[in-house]
Amino acid sequence: MAAVSVGIIDGEPRLDLAYLEDKDAGVDANIVMLHPDRFVEVQGTGEHGTFSRGQLDGLLSLAEAGVASLFRLQDAALSLVTASQA
Repeated sequence: MAAVSVGIIDGEPRLDLAYLEDKDAGVDANIVMLHPDRFVEVQGTGEHGTFSRGQLDGLLSLAEAGVASLFRLQDAALSLVTASQA
């Protein structure tokens, strides 16, 4: 399982918003996924504006790419743990 935040700041989609970005984002969302491509949670809010279906699709794609990176890091870490126990 992995999770990321995504949002739209100044009209641009962004991955893994820091607090200062998140609090001022026009749109922000939290995406939680199970490996490899199952959604657990999709929670998005137009904090200071609205968003289109196209923007939502873009945020989901960005989140999926971010989560995929986290899955690769998790797999690498688990491989190290498994190798050290052998």
